[in-house]
Amino acid sequence: MIKFGTGGFRAIIGEDFTKENLELIAKALSQMIFQDGVSDKPVIIGYDRRFLSDLAAQWISSVFAAEGITVHLIDFNAPTPMIMFQVKEEQAAYGIAVTASHNPAEYNGVKVFTSGGRDATEKVTDRIENEIAKINKNEISRMDFSKALKAGLIKRINPQNAYIDSILSLINIEAIKDRGLRILLDPMYGVSKTTLQTILMTCRCDVEVIHDRHDTLFGGRLPSPSSDTLAHLSQLVVKGGYDLGIATDGDADRIGLIDANGTFIHPNDILVLLYYYLHEFKGWKGGVVRNIATTHCLDKMAEAFGETCYEVPVGFKHISSKMEETDAIIGGESSGGLTVKGHIRGKDGVYAGALLTEMYSVIGKPLSEILNDIHSKYGNFFMSEADFRMTQERKEELQKLLFEEKNAPDFGLEIEKVSYLDGFKVYFKNGGWIICRFSGTEPVLRIFSEMSTQEEADRINKIFQDFLHL
Repeated sequence: MIKFGTGGFRAIIGEDFTKENLELIAKALSQMIFQDGVSDKPVIIGYDRRFLSDLAAQWISSVFAAEGITVHLIDFNAPTPMIMFQVKEEQAAYGIAVTASHNPAEYNGVKVFTSGGRDATEKVTDRIENEIAKINKNEISRMDFSKALKAGLIKRINPQNAYIDSILSLINIEAIKDRGLRILLDPMYGVSKTTLQTILMTCRCDVEVIHDRHDTLFGGRLPSPSSDTLAHLSQLVVKGGYDLGIATDGDADRIGLIDANGTFIHPNDILVLLYYYLHEFKGWKGGVVRNIATTHCLDKMAEAFGETCYEVPVGFKHISSKMEETDAIIGGESSGGLTVKGHIRGKDGVYAGALLTEMYSVIGKPLSEILNDIHSKYGNFFMSEADFRMTQERKEELQKLLFEEKNAPDFGLEIEKVSYLDGFKVYFKNGGWIICRFSGTEPVLRIFSEMSTQEEADRINKIFQDFLHL
């Protein structure tokens, strides 16, 4: 079964992530390319360090080559944002990253990008699924990879220098040089080491790296930057006296941050810090875009700046589309993905790491102090999060309860409104909120709540958990 979710097609290796399914995706996209009259443009393909990613990129490339469509293959472990960058640079109609991003090690997947380096919209992925349904898999042609290379239908490319130079052109290198920072980088066994280390060292930072070897099991942990997965980074930052600890997820499109005291900086706070910095220190004007499960502190800040905060469903394609529509200066999500105006139209953990280093250098205060300044102006916001893995039967049962019967617990608070834009979200009159939604990339139910105290956020979250018998 091939089904695209909020972050592309992701599946367990050997179940739905198979050579046959990848060839179906390539064939479907080939047909769309001919239908759209863009067969003269190359397809940009890259891959991360997951098991089978390199071979999967070759399998996909071989189908395009058999169709007479040229492939430009980034034939090394590349950050997903680098692939998006190259789609934009070459004005390609489509690009593909073989990755399952931050999913567990048994997963792999495919992300599809469209013109300008954007994440494929639901309209595009629906079209891919519809084309797949028409294909007879026995009629799929493949061209031998080595023969396709010789014929020039597959061309190996290396956009690493151009990607790095692009990011360097966007940051204040001299401000970072003046600080002489010591930074500990954790690629989480993923693909950001070369690019982010090169950028930081160009800015004369003293950079040490951990967890950088090739390990398809990601050291036995989830390749997603969270307070739990970055506990080792936190300890080493304090022990080694580093100014910052920076982590990226498996394909380097998400960011994690540890301050000098070993404190994990939540992705919500990263967004708040950067919006504050861009507006108050760099003088940028414009709104901010967040998804439906991200902090409302951004709303308060935007209001104070005379700007607008735009709420969109989960899925970065919605953030980038709304940013383009509104000319917002930053957009992001509470899982660590963000993008800034003037760069690619998708999330980039490498650029985010560089920009956060610039922010820290320019403001010249510990991150905790900067956040205290922000919250003294715009209020306190505390989030409580809970994830629950479940069977398909249990998922369908809860979907019926929440979205068909529209049942909800009594939270004991005045409700301003209820939204079904993406999941089930309750907005309280006191400014707090809670949302319950199913992940678009794995069989997980997520509950997020945000209130003015941690105790209240935890209490509201627990009420929902008990109501759903979780």
